[in-house]
Amino acid sequence: MTTTQRTEAEEAAKTAKRKNEHIRICLQEEVNGQHIDTGLDRLRFRHNALPELSFEEIELKTEWFNSPMKAPLLVSSMTGGTSEAGAINRRLAEAAEARGWAIGLGSMRAAIEREDLAASFHIRMEAPSVPIIANLGAVQLNYGFGTDDCLRAVDIAEANALVLHVNSMQEVFQPEGNTDFRGLLTRIEQVCRALPVPVGVKEVGWGIDAGTAAMLANAGISFIDAAGAGGTSWSQVEKYRAGEGLRRQAAEAFADWGIPTAESVSAIRSTLPHMSVIASGGLRHGVDAAKAIALGANLAGFGRVLLPQAVHGTTDLSIRQLTQQFERIEFELKAAMFGIGVRTIEQLRQTDRLASKAD
Repeated sequence: MTTTQRTEAEEAAKTAKRKNEHIRICLQEEVNGQHIDTGLDRLRFRHNALPELSFEEIELKTEWFNSPMKAPLLVSSMTGGTSEAGAINRRLAEAAEARGWAIGLGSMRAAIEREDLAASFHIRMEAPSVPIIANLGAVQLNYGFGTDDCLRAVDIAEANALVLHVNSMQEVFQPEGNTDFRGLLTRIEQVCRALPVPVGVKEVGWGIDAGTAAMLANAGISFIDAAGAGGTSWSQVEKYRAGEGLRRQAAEAFADWGIPTAESVSAIRSTLPHMSVIASGGLRHGVDAAKAIALGANLAGFGRVLLPQAVHGTTDLSIRQLTQQFERIEFELKAAMFGIGVRTIEQLRQTDRLASKAD
């Protein structure tokens, strides 16, 4: 093994170790943002006592970049790059296929750096018909990754789309973080031009504002995942990896950082009326999904709330529990639609029955 190969293997091993630590911390520690929420609880639907439709008529089916979906719901990007993460991804993929949800993969950097880790992102066999979204950190475009690596990620996952995640605050608090975000907009534009699949951008839990969304649209991105504040705070996650040093102490000052999910989705939609928008970040149930779609989202994404069922128990039990959780979320979404008298997802996106609780 050459010195370069040894260095690459060591870096990939560190990446894999970090992924396992993230799973453990998200399951065992309090990593939600503090004194900040998604903003969805401050919204309410105005009840329709006479909906003039049958509950059985309600349809959740939709389409995302010409891929038909049974429901406008997404398993948000979470993990990959280790054997444990691979098992989680396969369980989530099998449940997503059973219920017709799209599924996003965690960062595929490890698979690009080390071929033997690519298997943890091979989920097309478990999810043959639903949209799969490959994922790389946008900042890696400043650290040696290029369009060929983006294409490789899409190929590994047999993906319908690629999302580039932007996680500047996480990188700052990560002991081994990459913090050079200069010139990324130009590099993102190059990726958009080169790839044959839709390319999107997502935050990881701090939201995207209207101005940033407009710049991304001008760069050619096809979809935006708001990934707003109110759920997992990755500065809180990294706090638990930082030991007792400066970063751990400083993380407490950022526990309430970010743009709440509802605010981010609304800002993106009002600025970019034709952009495909994903609402994620702290969503808990189907009513949250209904509110997010009523704000203008095309898909509603669920992340850490699915993780315990994906990790615990035997594979068969885990998949059964996940499928039941997916089904419950769908039922809640349909019940909310029935409660305001809308039959289709498009009607939900156009409803005027969502208002602030103060109104």
